[in-house]
Amino acid sequence: MSYRFMRIIVFFDLPVVSNADKREYIRFRKFLIRKGFVMLQESVYSKIALNGTAAQNIEQNVRKNKPAKGLVQMLTVTEKQYSKMEYVVGDRQSKIIDSDERLIIL
Repeated sequence: MSYRFMRIIVFFDLPVVSNADKREYIRFRKFLIRKGFVMLQESVYSKIALNGTAAQNIEQNVRKNKPAKGLVQMLTVTEKQYSKMEYVVGDRQSKIIDSDERLIIL
């Protein structure tokens, strides 16, 4: 069986003017976290998927739980493309183990 790891990146910009908007923002953000997304930076979350089919299922789930207002964008790239991300300013700071390795030694 061949695995082609994919990475789904969700970008969002949601209004937080009214209390209802704030509740919707919090609901969507908590949904992403519950589904295994990790924060790359504010309003940018990513999740690894085993293959293209799993990535499509994740995308479909995000579409079902989208907020009523605002902007939500998704980008799916291969893990190889994702690993070529360049940090122009700052360093990767994550306490979360975010790897596609089968064995991780702590």
